[in-house]
Amino acid sequence: MKKCIIFVFLGLFTFSSCKVSNKQIIRQQHLEEGVESPTTVEELKEAIDKYQKRVADIQLAQSQIGIWYKILGTRYLDQKMYGEALKCFQEALKYYPNNQNLYYYVGVCAGYMSHAAMDFGGSGSTEVKYNYLKLAEEAYLRAIEIEDRYVRALYGLGVLYVFELDEPAKAIPHLEKALAIDTKNIDAMFVLARAYYSNYEFDKSAAMYDKIINTTKSAEKKATAEENKKTVLDAAYIN
Repeated sequence: MKKCIIFVFLGLFTFSSCKVSNKQIIRQQHLEEGVESPTTVEELKEAIDKYQKRVADIQLAQSQIGIWYKILGTRYLDQKMYGEALKCFQEALKYYPNNQNLYYYVGVCAGYMSHAAMDFGGSGSTEVKYNYLKLAEEAYLRAIEIEDRYVRALYGLGVLYVFELDEPAKAIPHLEKALAIDTKNIDAMFVLARAYYSNYEFDKSAAMYDKIINTTKSAEKKATAEENKKTVLDAAYIN
């Protein structure tokens, strides 16, 4: 019996062999704070002050846990361990449900995980892959909802629509907005030019490749833009 009392006193309820009720836990908390049965105004004020400090401690601990999950997730992301990273960002969102960066990271991880969602059972189903892609879309949209000028999320959503979901028309307004904010984002220009092309807007696509040619300092990117522009003009001639 003494062993049981020691375990309860130390708060190690989950490791004790004695069955501890909620009432015992509450009584122990009262004893720790010295406010078992406040009755007077002064005692009640003191009880409130002490429990507010306890709540503040819990809030601080939980906020730190959320931060650690985010840090761990980014570490996994750096190592291209996208499944583990996705789990961490999901946990972090429980503590910070309005953090646009976390939703962006979820979108990135879900996009990569869609590539790993192979049909190992040979059933011919693409459901798992599609679910990851829709998760990425939802995450990017949520990030933009929180911060509507979030260029990385706007760009990520554009890439998703153009190259993964084959919905270039949906990509165009997001990429145009990204470029209105970050006017020299060459990567966004390439994706937007491709979106215009896939949406049969050949004049706009060619004009965007011209913009890349006149903006980039990379000889390689300039050559790619020139080659892509030729493809666009050929397609426009045929159509």
